[in-house]
Formats: sequence, C-alpha cells, structure tokens
Amino acid sequence: MVTPAHADSRRGLLYVAIAVIFLSTTPVFIRWAGSISSYEIAFWRLLVAALMLRLAMWIKGERWTVPRPEWRMFAVFGLITALHFLFYIASLSFTTIAHSLAIVYTAPIFVTLFSAIFLHERIARRKWLGIVLAVVGIGVLAGFQPQFTRSMLFGDALALGSAITFGLYSVAGRSQRNSHSLFTYAMTIYGAAALWALAPAALFFTPAGYTPLAILSVIALGVLPLGIGHTLYNAALRYTHATYVNVIATQEVTGGILLGVILLGETPAPNEIAGVVITLLGILTVIL
Repeated sequence: MVTPAHADSRRGLLYVAIAVIFLSTTPVFIRWAGSISSYEIAFWRLLVAALMLRLAMWIKGERWTVPRPEWRMFAVFGLITALHFLFYIASLSFTTIAHSLAIVYTAPIFVTLFSAIFLHERIARRKWLGIVLAVVGIGVLAGFQPQFTRSMLFGDALALGSAITFGLYSVAGRSQRNSHSLFTYAMTIYGAAALWALAPAALFFTPAGYTPLAILSVIALGVLPLGIGHTLYNAALRYTHATYVNVIATQEVTGGILLGVILLGETPAPNEIAGVVITLLGILTVIL
C-alpha cells in the first residue's frame, strides 16, 4: 500500500525529473547569450521568470501576499538566489560546461550540511565518505587537465560558489514549503534576486551585445530552465527531502554536457568524464 508520504515523495521526484529536462538547456542558452555580460544575463532571466510567474498568478486569480515582516527574509533569499545564478553564469565564461556543471552539482553535499545546520537533520558518518569521494572527483576533473589554466581555476571557483549558494537556495525553499504558495514563493524569490542583480547588470551594460540571438536566449533562459525548471524544482522541495531533490537535479550535468556536444561541439575530455562520474558517485553515496 502506498502511503500519503510515499505518494508525496514520488510526486516530488517526478517534478524534479521533469525539471532536469529544462535545466539542462541552461549552459547552451548562456553560451548563445555570451555577447552580453553575465550580470545582464542573470538579471534578465530572473526578471523574465518573475514576470512569467506573475502572469500565471493573474491567470489563476492568485493574489501576491507576503507580509511586510517577511520582506527582509525574502531579500536574503533573493540575494542567495542572485549569487547562485551570477556565479554559475560567470563560471561558463572561464571554464568548460563539464567543469562548471560537475562542480555546481556538488550542491547535494552542501544541501546535506545545511539541512543539518538549519533544519536539524543528522548526517550519518558514512556520508562523509561520499563527500571525500566527490572532492576526489573534482580533483580528477580539474587538477589533471592538460590545458588547465588560471582562468579555468577562477571559473571552477565561481562554480563552487554557485554550488554553495545552490545548497542554501534549496534549504530555503524547503523551509518555506508550508508558508507560501509555490507561485508566490518562486515569483518573490526571482523578483528579489532580479533586484539584487540590477545594479551590476547596469554597471556592466553592453548595448552592442544585444543581438537577436542574445535577446532570444535570455528570454528562453527566463522561461525554460528558470520559469519552468526551477519552479518545478521548488515544487519538488515541497514533497520530498531537499537532498534527494538536489541529487536528481544533478542529472543536469549529463543533459548539459550532451547538449554541449550536440549544439556547441564542446566534447568533454576523458578526465572530465571520469571526474564527473566519480563526483556523481560521491554525491550518490552522500544521499543513499
């Protein structure tokens, strides 16, 4: 007999599995929007996603209701979200898709750690083996790269920052599952993050970079991987443990690399493939 708790867990896993399809498109669209700065890309995709969800709320007849005392909390959550996207988008300007995605998706480790700290969930000792294994995987991925440069190291560091903030973003979404509707929560987070990203986007404004491809790409980034993908990700957080949701989302690594090969001709090196596999094994050890 399937219990309500099991049914909810399955629903959450289904939501994040669908989300992966949309999330996997992110690195390709970011590369196609590369004629404008990473700050502008982050701002526009967040704004488009927020407007998309506001339209969805209007169609549903749902009112936006966030009490004033919670605005400061959402401002902090928005800053975390903005930093996650800014770090991730910027990393793709300095390192490969394989490096960036594999490092960003060490996030389940940080989700597990932050869940213990903020949600008071215990970490089993055996899970530390997975953490060590994931770190070894990153070493194989990045440290044994024949063409490894300081630029790639900087990009990898940005990706790690994205992973840490993604962990915080996931725990934040899980913590608010009973406080606000999905659309209200997601729209508020995206909107707050867009406000944080506005100043750097204006500072690094590149008017000549707004080609038709770049404009269509940032709109697609707002609608597909963020408006649909991340909203489904946040929906999944409402039904099952944040770590399980996040580890399913790691398959964006596989999807992103495959799309990079097909659409961008960016074939990963053997050590990158090995590093991805080892890192994912470490992540699985953490959550199983």
